[in-house]
Amino acid sequence: MHFTRRRGTIAFFITLGACLVFLAIGLNVGWVILNWRRVFPLLLGVLFFCILIAGVVLNTIFLVREIRRNERHDSFLNAVTHELKTPIASIRLYLETLQRRNLSEEKRQEFYRVMLNDSERLLATVEQVLKAGEVGQRGADDVNVRVDMKSLVMDSIQVVTLRNHLQPDALTFVDATANISTVVLGNPEDLRAAVMNILDNAVKYSPKGPQIRAHLTVEHDAWVVLRVTDQGIGISDVHLKRVFKRFYRVPSMAVLRAKGTGLGLFLVRTIARQHGGDAMAASEGEGHGATITLQLPRLLQP
Repeated sequence: MHFTRRRGTIAFFITLGACLVFLAIGLNVGWVILNWRRVFPLLLGVLFFCILIAGVVLNTIFLVREIRRNERHDSFLNAVTHELKTPIASIRLYLETLQRRNLSEEKRQEFYRVMLNDSERLLATVEQVLKAGEVGQRGADDVNVRVDMKSLVMDSIQVVTLRNHLQPDALTFVDATANISTVVLGNPEDLRAAVMNILDNAVKYSPKGPQIRAHLTVEHDAWVVLRVTDQGIGISDVHLKRVFKRFYRVPSMAVLRAKGTGLGLFLVRTIARQHGGDAMAASEGEGHGATITLQLPRLLQP
């Protein structure tokens, strides 16, 4: 309902802008016809016409962008609210059950495991939101620690596998560094957050069962490159660059059914660029999986 209303608002402003542009063109044409023999008024009219058209176009673009930004903010708030409310409600339900019923020790231990998983999910959401506010304030002095990306990626894969209860072959690691150093200069916490977000996204958007390949290599002897490829829902061409924007989520039902805040890939690219690298997305389209690439400058003298 809200999405339809916002689409209507955007359409209204675009239509209004187009009408104003056509009106301005009509007025300018009339001005030219009336003053075609007088050079100065003609030039003055054309100048004011250009300024008016530019103002109308810029105003329309600004309004549409603000509407879309507000839409992303609202989607983010709804997603975060859901991400926070669901585990809290689950934990409360299990606690009430433990309080009111006399359960066997085996059942209690099962409830404890579920509550622990819910608390980890809750903590992960809070940490992601806090991290989104922190990464934009990093300075050069905060990214000067030597970090071995091979070890970091392997540790992250192990954590994601255990956290999501994946089968051993669901997430494979391919080391193509040929014993070349994969040390980079950076902030260990931020780099771990970037890798974890890429892996978590690959799991999250593989609803039919994760088949994920993490490929680590060194390119041109200067870049440490991590490519994470999944066989999930994929990304259409029009959304490949937008997925790195803050709060942005691809507006498809498969994505909307998945849990998330729209901050994961934004954090990945922000962290990568603060470390002198970049992050890219590639996909053959919806239903054909996606590849997220994290590229970081290698420390040449580890």
